[in-house]
Amino acid sequence: MISFGTSGWRAVMGDEFTFLNVRRVVQAIANYLKQKFPGQDLSLVVGYDTRFLSARFAQEAASLLSKNKIQVYLTERDCPSQALAYQIIRGGHSGGINFTASFNPPKFNGLKFNVETGAPALPEVTDQIENEVEQVRTEAVSPDYYPDRSYIHSVDLQSGYLEFLQKKIDFKIIKKSGIKIGIDLLFGTSREYLDEILEENGIPVEVIHGYIDPYFGGISPACTEKNLVELKKLVKNRGCALGLSTDADGDRFGLVDENGQLVIANYVLALLLEYLLRVKGWRGGVARSVTTTHLIDRIARNYDLPVYRTPVGFKYLADLFIKGRIIFGGEESACLAVKDHLPEKDGIFAGLLVAEMMAVYGQSLTELLNQLFKKYGKMVGVQTSLGLSAGISKRLKELIKNPPETIGGKRVTSVETMDGLKLVFPGDSWLTLRLSGTEPVVRCYSEAETRPEARALLNSGIKLLC
Repeated sequence: MISFGTSGWRAVMGDEFTFLNVRRVVQAIANYLKQKFPGQDLSLVVGYDTRFLSARFAQEAASLLSKNKIQVYLTERDCPSQALAYQIIRGGHSGGINFTASFNPPKFNGLKFNVETGAPALPEVTDQIENEVEQVRTEAVSPDYYPDRSYIHSVDLQSGYLEFLQKKIDFKIIKKSGIKIGIDLLFGTSREYLDEILEENGIPVEVIHGYIDPYFGGISPACTEKNLVELKKLVKNRGCALGLSTDADGDRFGLVDENGQLVIANYVLALLLEYLLRVKGWRGGVARSVTTTHLIDRIARNYDLPVYRTPVGFKYLADLFIKGRIIFGGEESACLAVKDHLPEKDGIFAGLLVAEMMAVYGQSLTELLNQLFKKYGKMVGVQTSLGLSAGISKRLKELIKNPPETIGGKRVTSVETMDGLKLVFPGDSWLTLRLSGTEPVVRCYSEAETRPEARALLNSGIKLLC
């Protein structure tokens, strides 16, 4: 059964992710939209990333949608997910389909569906699409048809998105600061987006991996410590003040400080929240997923702001964003939402906002982090994954129904079960055990004020499952 996980439907190409199954899902989306907007003219933006066959899948989708008499705006080239979301909003479209498996390894591909607001589809939408998939007959999506070209239009996403982004960042102060920025595009869709907007604003950059490679240089296109080794060297060797990276579809960020050290996403989110509240004077709701640092909570408490907690998945933050309940939302997987921007994660914007923050403060990332920890204390997170087995799955379900009162001698002060099991302890430390929405594993997370304490919590959690 084809199912949508944390962020769309992802599968191995040639296994589950085939042209037949893609046609089934696209037809299901078409059926869903016809039911949601009966009698209305429908239009969809269709985009894709730099993976093997992504462009072909997008063309196939466009052809099938044209058969359904749906206007298709097919992107001229590969595009970041957030640029597609902006085009949906800008053009008043019924939604968008993006062929990308984000940060997954090269053998994967995926399909993301964004609704008419530009936000990722919530489960109530994807559940309906999954039900529609089961009703689609193979003969109804056979490839023996010609596309109706009158329904297919080519669209440039780059210029509109960059014009939009130009108004969101103070590029003048970044240029005035004189900082040089290293960029690792990881062979993805941010090529000629992130690097181009900086160059157009006269900000010196050093760029690597700014070309298409469907195999992503033999790595997964994720902004991890392992995958950003070359960016770390670039920053140190070329005297850059900051290193920026984005994943394959440009919606997640990776940051390297002036010493060539990776700055974990949780700390980046905390820095940006403090910046927006302290310097820009923003006030309003703050949101984080269950696996995101409690530094967010500490900062929100300092400014007397409400904190919304969500399951893992940016779509839940986007929902709060659309409803106007939050000015800031973040996930530890390098996802950011801020007011007046987009209801889609945007790694390009996040990296540029960090550059602006550094320029405004006139300080390095190391200095800014030290000040943050001095003010709020330091939280250290650790995580691992366990292969999913029937036994582990059963034990997790049992723990959710009957959570323990203590773990490793620490008293449980609160329990959350919106996404797996989260146990919170005194001092903002916590442990989370949850099923992954993208892989057959159980994700195990913990956070505490020291690494040994966090590791001890994580080990205790693993013992509960094994």
